[in-house]
Amino acid sequence: MADPGMSVTPYWELTFDADGDPDAAERDRLLGEIGGHGVHDLIVFAHGWNNDRSGATALYRRFFAPIPKLAPKARIGYAGVIWPSMRFCDEPIPDFPKSVVATEAEESPAAALDKDTRHALLETFPGRATVVDQIARMLDQRPANELEEFGRLVRLLVEVLPGGPQPLFAADTLAEGVPQSDPVLFTGDTAALCEEFAAALAALQGGGAAAGFALPNPWDGAKELLRQATYYAMKRRAGTVGERGLGRVVGQLAGAAPDVRVHLVGHSFGGRLVSFALRGLPDGVRTVKSVTLLQGAFSHYAFAARLPHDPRAGGVLQGQQNRIDGPLVCCYSHFDEALGTMYPLASRMADDCESALGEDVGRMLGAMWGAMGHDGVQEVPGTRALDLAAALRGPLAAPGCVNVDAAAVVKKGGPPSGAHSDIVHPELARVVLAAGHIA
Repeated sequence: MADPGMSVTPYWELTFDADGDPDAAERDRLLGEIGGHGVHDLIVFAHGWNNDRSGATALYRRFFAPIPKLAPKARIGYAGVIWPSMRFCDEPIPDFPKSVVATEAEESPAAALDKDTRHALLETFPGRATVVDQIARMLDQRPANELEEFGRLVRLLVEVLPGGPQPLFAADTLAEGVPQSDPVLFTGDTAALCEEFAAALAALQGGGAAAGFALPNPWDGAKELLRQATYYAMKRRAGTVGERGLGRVVGQLAGAAPDVRVHLVGHSFGGRLVSFALRGLPDGVRTVKSVTLLQGAFSHYAFAARLPHDPRAGGVLQGQQNRIDGPLVCCYSHFDEALGTMYPLASRMADDCESALGEDVGRMLGAMWGAMGHDGVQEVPGTRALDLAAALRGPLAAPGCVNVDAAAVVKKGGPPSGAHSDIVHPELARVVLAAGHIA
């Protein structure tokens, strides 16, 4: 059951493969043991991008650590979701030890893809060793006039073929059945796409003004194209694991231990995972008492019944918040550069809507393709807005959506991700307890 190094007990892990199939022994262990521990509230945490199990469990260990003292009389159990995601190693997690989070500079300052990132790509996309080697070589050598070949290799890595059937980035927002265009992220001119990413990176690093009117080198944005294409695959996978995997397990738990109150917590793509788990719940299951999203990396319109720029369409998760017997709490921070700049840019590329290209591109990008973790749930009537101090006065147990501005603590981190992974704070653990009305 428990990791001997875990900070809390009882603790279980739930491992899922890319298709959402659970490790049967782990699932059965949870279902069989939880009743004997007298658990009243089960907090289930899904990580976002992590290279391996050790990175995920390190996150859970640190995030869960303050909870027993914050709620000493509560009978709490803990579960950590392990699913095949990945992190680029130039995305440091604030305050994590170097043994858990390696840095690119220490491994190989000259290499565009460090050893750990190459290993993560191979683990995430098995059978693609030759493709990963070619991509790494091209990022290092930057051969002239070969960006289109680089784009072809990236598409091959994430198994997105031009003209073929594929779930779209836009499906992160739009409900199923709504017509959607092919994503320009994979069908457009690679050099132009890389130029846009290079310009965005220069702005984040403070080089926009210094660069004057010089056009960015497209190769400066090539690694970001690879990163965003990889995230495209991870977002699809998170939805699959949530709906086909975690949602079903929560339903089985409701049958095995119907009195256990379940609280879902997700960071980054893990926020998408736990949100899609709501779609996978069997009919009639009301054991999910709260959902807390920490820097959720999916569309802020996902729960909307109607989109402001297209009233004919709704969000892919419209109405799913009503399956929670309590609140959906979305913590966000404007210091999250991954979601504030790169996410809307990549999402616009995936939807290729020309209406976003105007005088104030940044504002339009943020409005139409913004992420939960940057500005919270949007276009859901009745959504409450609180700062962190107000949220901590809780409880937040009333049903409906609640946006919590967590920028008071979620603020550390540099480009390209900013504060995206700065979530290990006792204040955020307290938000989880307040959302679940866990005394």
